[in-house]
Amino acid sequence: MIQRIIMHVDMDAFFASVEQRDHPELKGLPVAVGGSPEERGVVAAASYEARTFGIRSAMPMGHAFRLCPHLIRCVPRFEVYRQVSCQIHAIFQQITPLVEPVSLDEAYLEISQQSLDYEHGEAIGKRIRTEILATTRLTASVGIGPNKFLAKIASDFDKPDGLFVIRPHDAESFLEPLPVRVIPGIGKRTEQRLTELDIETIRDFKRLTLGELQGILGPKYGERLYYMARGIDYSPVVTERQRKSLSTERTFNRDIAEKKEMKPVLQELAQDVGEHLIRSKLRGRTVGIKVRLDNFQILVRSISIPHYTDDANEIGQIACRLLNQVDLFGRKVRLLGIRMSGFESEPGENGTRKDRPVQALFWD
Repeated sequence: MIQRIIMHVDMDAFFASVEQRDHPELKGLPVAVGGSPEERGVVAAASYEARTFGIRSAMPMGHAFRLCPHLIRCVPRFEVYRQVSCQIHAIFQQITPLVEPVSLDEAYLEISQQSLDYEHGEAIGKRIRTEILATTRLTASVGIGPNKFLAKIASDFDKPDGLFVIRPHDAESFLEPLPVRVIPGIGKRTEQRLTELDIETIRDFKRLTLGELQGILGPKYGERLYYMARGIDYSPVVTERQRKSLSTERTFNRDIAEKKEMKPVLQELAQDVGEHLIRSKLRGRTVGIKVRLDNFQILVRSISIPHYTDDANEIGQIACRLLNQVDLFGRKVRLLGIRMSGFESEPGENGTRKDRPVQALFWD
């Protein structure tokens, strides 16, 4: 049986790094890409120099300037970012056809067939980083593990410009001393609830039985986190050709309450979805949004339009209109997402048309 080897590649401070590359005078300076503070814009990306001041993506730009008065703001150039993203993904496709784009600047790669072992997988990771640097003059961090969860943890572990491998037999011992918040889906509020139970590390977290976790976090959520804490994640690498819908989402570093702050984020997410649609040669009719409130309640709204589209601006406008229909019940929002589905039909084997099946990726 072939051992599973998954790679996660994540560009370092992507938008901000592109700006520093194209404007050498910005190198070494705190840079934030995003909207104007006068128009309640948010930070789309922050350079590592800006992050030392506590500036993070999705933060209001006005607050970012209060943290760092000499911050340099760059207006987003999404067309440039998309062009660079295409260069990066072309490198991925040279390695393996099993590539799952997560956003413009990150992806999962299934390299089980291409790797003899983890040492060989590490060599492939080094090659990818070298080729990305040579092609784009940008750095990437690579994580390798037996599943997507551990590959993602590994890529975050040695940022920026790093490469880290978590082998299967090391997974549990590596995870145990880490804070529980590294598990995807555990945000500040869940972490606070767990802290009240004297649970701060994954080792502490593993003391809870599956039943106890399901009682605290719900049946499905509790079960998923129970296995992740043990380094177990069976989720597949889903290529664009396999994908039945396209979606992306963002969890905020702080909960936000104003829809004026949320709409620029939806527009940025729509750019990601639009890029994936174009690259996949897909157009869809159904636009949906996902809103997770600060009490973890999830609100979903969707609409099917009369025509097929892959236009990011149109998708963003529809998403913002859907947001207007959402009653937040006076609560704040911790996550926003956009999904595109209802793809245009494709030719069947007998020359007739058949509809592409639609399957949600993050709405369950």
